[in-house]
Amino acid sequence: MASAALLPVRSGHARALVLLIGVAIFINYVDRGNLATAGPLIKTEMGLTNTQFGLLVSAFFWTYAPSQLLAGWLAQRYCSYRVLAAGLALWAVATMMVGLVHGFAALLVLRLVLGLGESAAFPCSSKLITDHVPPERFGQANAATAVGLSIGPAFGTYVGGMMMASWGWRASFILFGAVSLLWLVPWLSLKRDAPRIHNSTAPGPSLLEIARRRPAIVAAIGHFCINYSFYFMLAWLPIYLVKVHGLSIVQMATLGGFFYLVSAVSAVAFGYLSDRWIAAGATTNRARKTMLAGGLLVTAGCMLAAAIGSATVAIAALFVSSIASGSTSANLFATGQTLAGPSAAGRWIGFQNCIGNLAGIIAPALTGFLVDRSGNFDAAFGIAAGVALFGVLCWSVLLGRIEVVAWEAGTAPPVVAA
Repeated sequence: MASAALLPVRSGHARALVLLIGVAIFINYVDRGNLATAGPLIKTEMGLTNTQFGLLVSAFFWTYAPSQLLAGWLAQRYCSYRVLAAGLALWAVATMMVGLVHGFAALLVLRLVLGLGESAAFPCSSKLITDHVPPERFGQANAATAVGLSIGPAFGTYVGGMMMASWGWRASFILFGAVSLLWLVPWLSLKRDAPRIHNSTAPGPSLLEIARRRPAIVAAIGHFCINYSFYFMLAWLPIYLVKVHGLSIVQMATLGGFFYLVSAVSAVAFGYLSDRWIAAGATTNRARKTMLAGGLLVTAGCMLAAAIGSATVAIAALFVSSIASGSTSANLFATGQTLAGPSAAGRWIGFQNCIGNLAGIIAPALTGFLVDRSGNFDAAFGIAAGVALFGVLCWSVLLGRIEVVAWEAGTAPPVVAA
């Protein structure tokens, strides 16, 4: 048995793999978030109500969430490199097509296709990370994905907003979709037979066995609680800043992009700190739980402040919540990967992400309904705060210890000798 410390986890291949995964997640969030950035313009051009726009945003998750189960199975059963490449190609084409269609129904269909393609991202990336990165470095490896999911909306909000202000919203969808396809060039040339820490080609536990385990159920619900406020803001932040606080499209793009940039820097910092804390002697259980529960507790307070405070207080609260989101995003998938182990990482993250992304269906649509009904965002912020507080309970108390689940004998693959 070879020690993981002796394997080339710091090799050029491992670094390139993690970097390209981070870029893929960046593209993922640019392409899914473009609709929110274009929201003020699309609503005006097509005469959409808040409820209709909320449905368009949430429609992405009608296919994205359930397809996580299929993507997790494909990632564990087949070549994760190819599954991720196929998914990205599908979502890039769907993004381009948004810039060419007219009408609510056509946009709805393309959002469904986009969700199907993007479902490959996290199960495949988690499978690849557990194959090539040791558990004590999961925080830093997953910080790459956390940076991608923060920088993606920042870039899409700022650059996309500037493009839309100058050239209209359709041009940004066509350009971003076309540029997304360029990622396939370095990815398909990446060496796929590089040494692995684990030989995770064994079948491992089934999806049903994973879904029966309490840690998987609690982690999935905790994931939902983290995602709720994130998707609430991803879908509605541009409209909230423009319609409620009177910002121009350029001002909205600048401020919104800054929020996501802060979140990305925070993710890198907290991913590094959590791994360093573990290296200094803290248990994985203590380090990951502190980051997850603490980040959600701060998020809940910020959502309440935004609901009851002035414009200045609300914007300051959203800034602080951007910092807190880095604590949760860098440790969320690291926790799931640790619990699953290499024999189950693809299916586990598929299951966890499936339940977690139901928040993407509920938060945008519920917010649109509440805003149409009340004329303000107060209730929407209050619900986001309540969901975050329940997430604190899930991660700190209900989950149990963060350690590899003891699967049945024979399901866990052996470590590969160097």
